[in-house]
Amino acid sequence: MLNANERTAFGKTAAAKIRKAGRIPAVMYDGHGKAVSLDVDEREFMKLFKVVTESTIVKIQLGDKDYEVFIKEFQHNIVTDKIEHVDFYEVERGKLLRTKVKIRLQGAPEGVRHGGVLEAGISEIEVECLPRNLPPRIVVDVSALDVNHSLHVRDITLPSDVTVLTSPDMTVAAIKFASNDTPAAASTEEGEGEAKAE
Repeated sequence: MLNANERTAFGKTAAAKIRKAGRIPAVMYDGHGKAVSLDVDEREFMKLFKVVTESTIVKIQLGDKDYEVFIKEFQHNIVTDKIEHVDFYEVERGKLLRTKVKIRLQGAPEGVRHGGVLEAGISEIEVECLPRNLPPRIVVDVSALDVNHSLHVRDITLPSDVTVLTSPDMTVAAIKFASNDTPAAASTEEGEGEAKAE
């Protein structure tokens, strides 16, 4: 959980003071257009930032209330390599939400050992569920995937309380030959060569 303070001072000078104190300026938006300006501890945030995804629900403690949020956007300073600002989006407990969840392919495909190449398809899928049921990521095992075979959204198994909104026909991963010379094509060429020799 991140402990946050509500901000009362704004502008570049105020933001610089906040960062100098080891905190990150932030804004938390709700689903009704309301925004609350706050700041969070930089060390706490960076520790969390390394392990969360766009669909990970983070808890923020602000005063005597706690909120469930997503990290919606952030500003990264390429010179200092620090996060300078964060936008959080509050989710409403008990209300269905729609969001996209990242896909992570896992395993060494059988088809790669047979000379194929793994081609990744879509990198995320859209789902609908209650906030508490939202998976931080979707891990897809491609170990059994062989050459000229593919996995689609319809092949992904998710809990019954998570509804997939992405088309079931979308490709998640496929194994193809490294070149256009498939075994079938090679056999045809060899056959033609033998015919010419005769």
